[in-house]
Amino acid sequence: MIYTVTLNPSLDFITRLETLTLGETNRADSETIFPGGKGINVSRLLGQLAIDNTAWGFLGGFTGQHLQNTLRDTHLTQDFTQIAGSTRINLKIKATNETEINATGPAITAQELAIFFQKFDCLTHDDVVVLSGSVPKRLDSHVYQQMLHKIQLCGARFVIDTTGQQLKTALADRPLLVKPNRRELAQLYDTDLATQADLLRWGRQLIVDGAQHAIVSLAGEGALLFTQQTQYFAKPIKGQVQNSAGAGDSMIAGFIGTWLQSEDVLESFKIAVASGTATAFSNDIATKQKIEEIYQQVIITTI
Repeated sequence: MIYTVTLNPSLDFITRLETLTLGETNRADSETIFPGGKGINVSRLLGQLAIDNTAWGFLGGFTGQHLQNTLRDTHLTQDFTQIAGSTRINLKIKATNETEINATGPAITAQELAIFFQKFDCLTHDDVVVLSGSVPKRLDSHVYQQMLHKIQLCGARFVIDTTGQQLKTALADRPLLVKPNRRELAQLYDTDLATQADLLRWGRQLIVDGAQHAIVSLAGEGALLFTQQTQYFAKPIKGQVQNSAGAGDSMIAGFIGTWLQSEDVLESFKIAVASGTATAFSNDIATKQKIEEIYQQVIITTI
């Protein structure tokens, strides 16, 4: 089983208007509410690929109930820990530019955290846990290390998609996959990535430091995959970007879902690129039909 963890899920309220004028009353052209959170995005994309998975995390209040009901409508298997606080609402304004206001999120009590940690006792060596996103400000910053410790005790494997010191620390535990973007990779190693040679050097360092597979997403310039044996480059695919927020999560889902079924690295990377691009070109997490359409345009080269 694949388990995804979203420590700080959200309802994403997306409003669209032609232009945004600060300090004035603005009227939206349309509004949409989507389930939010990086692990939840991974689960939803895996669902589009018909790959079984279970979503873990914290939900609370009327916002948490609404998110849970929305996910139930998509037939996503969920096993969230209920909390006294309320799940956050993030505001995303799409006008001439895209503006996001992300809420802090609820406080998690020690008892709620202990209940959540009990879920890890069911893990076996056949399972993979996808840890995605930042740690809420009110939660102990060492929670990722605590989760990794429990995962390793059970012999399970993990994917991690976070940044900074949490990612650097996790590399030594040999994650199946990491996926920093160009900016996150530069920050991780405190360096500039001005040239392709820089990208290749520091992307390769992710493998040296412990990652089994590493995707470095380059937005409109394509993506790189590093493995123990070789390196691949996916050429960019032209299209109208509508949803950059879930593209990276979709890449993770496409790669790990395919790799666990086939252990075919090249095919997994192709599905990852197709999934991430399809979501970027969609209003929400990409459908299977959109992924299959984009898949025909994916070109991978060895470098």
